[in-house]
Amino acid sequence: MFNTENGCLKLSSGRMDYIKFGSGKKIMVMIPGLGDGLKTVRGMAWPFSVMYRQFSKDFTLFVFSRRRELSPGMTTRDMADDLNEAMETLGLQESYVLGVSQGGMIAQYLAADHSDKVKKLILTVTAARANDTMKEAVEGWIDMAGRGDYKGIMLDTAKRSYTEEKASKAEQSFGLLASLAKPRSFDRFIIQARSCLTHDAFSLLPEIAAPTLIIGGTDDRIVTEEASWELAENIPGSRLFVYQGLGHGLYEEAKDFQERVRDFFLD
Repeated sequence: MFNTENGCLKLSSGRMDYIKFGSGKKIMVMIPGLGDGLKTVRGMAWPFSVMYRQFSKDFTLFVFSRRRELSPGMTTRDMADDLNEAMETLGLQESYVLGVSQGGMIAQYLAADHSDKVKKLILTVTAARANDTMKEAVEGWIDMAGRGDYKGIMLDTAKRSYTEEKASKAEQSFGLLASLAKPRSFDRFIIQARSCLTHDAFSLLPEIAAPTLIIGGTDDRIVTEEASWELAENIPGSRLFVYQGLGHGLYEEAKDFQERVRDFFLD
């Protein structure tokens, strides 16, 4: 129904999982956040197509994971170069790019270094550089990952991401998920998490030429609302929308989030 496809690309640096769905003429590229370090999008085309079915008529969507085999010390800029190669391989140009959290960090470099790939850009709950709040959160997750505490990562993420009501529900499901789907290795997650701590695209923000929308939340306890303002103040001509009372998980909690994304891309 949604023309779903699960794929794996062989890049010069390794294998990259991606999924594809939708039947629209416009190309949308979605870059997920740090959770990708725990589980790639492999085999997730159908669930994603249902979750984001609102986009399927106007867009053909591609969701890219980071490559499976990550090297220690990799940066978000390196990951943007990998993504550029993946898009080259698939012949994707002038795409509508949505980056969430760490995906937004990668999207900043994609837009600055490979501008031919980005027609319009949305940066959601992300930052141009690591701040104290982000460091405290991510360093805690790295420590938990080093101890193999998957449940701890999941519960802390829920606590920091959602409103109290949503967090309470998420903690129950995340606790069950953690007992059933613990990763065999946390190495990939730790490499990606460390790249968040070293991320600094601030000086390149003025080079982003694509029309850009920044979306943040007043209660973001991972990257902060201030990080969204910093992006908006330094990306020429960008727009900013801040959800009141929502935090890092606003892309799940805000009922109009997908409509907002769609309207900006189609405007």
